[in-house]
Amino acid sequence: MELYNELIRETTSLLPETVRRWDYDPAAAWEDAGSSELVLLRDTACELGGSGKDAVQYTCVTTSRALVERDEVLLWGPDLKELRADAPYARIALLRVGDIESDDGDDTAAYHAIKDMEFVKYHVFPRGYMLRVSTESHREQVRVSKQALKKGIDFRRVGCDFIRRYKENPNVLAVKLVFVTAPQAPYAALTSLAKRTTDITHALCGILDGMPMDCTACHLKPICDEVEGMKTLHFGQKGTTAL
Repeated sequence: MELYNELIRETTSLLPETVRRWDYDPAAAWEDAGSSELVLLRDTACELGGSGKDAVQYTCVTTSRALVERDEVLLWGPDLKELRADAPYARIALLRVGDIESDDGDDTAAYHAIKDMEFVKYHVFPRGYMLRVSTESHREQVRVSKQALKKGIDFRRVGCDFIRRYKENPNVLAVKLVFVTAPQAPYAALTSLAKRTTDITHALCGILDGMPMDCTACHLKPICDEVEGMKTLHFGQKGTTAL
């Protein structure tokens, strides 16, 4: 699965060398509430992506060990206890997976495996860390409760909770979970990468549903031209070659 590799490279190239890194420790994972909690404004210590600030999230999948070597949490910017006001926010999940493609060349299983991994974001509920996700706009906003902050919540422990949930999927071999709160971070570029990630996934879905074989009439052509392997997948799926 190499369709997202260039996006992963572009994502990591945007990160400075000074990001904080923590190895994944399941014992350090922040308590998961098991279901969505309501954090009222009066109980909020800070809001990530609130007050009109940038907020973006996306997931990329690869089979490359070089791109996602091990389980780790990265943070670029202030940690939760260091924030003094609402802040911009990004959360990016880079997943290394095993062979999710079927032996007979049918990529339906791969598509569904990718979607299952993406849907993890709807099933992580760190206590006192209320997430609001908008898939269409690639936004993810967070309210952090005052009580959770007093108890020591931080991105390392929240990240370990996310990784723990991702690794419940047997296809997931390693997770690089990136948080960004730095005011100077390139959120517009990250949002563009989020959109391109969604475009690739939608294009994969369209290929599986059966798209027109005339490239000049296909709205996926710009994506196929940009993403190495997408056009090969498209025509390989149909057992023919491009005209």
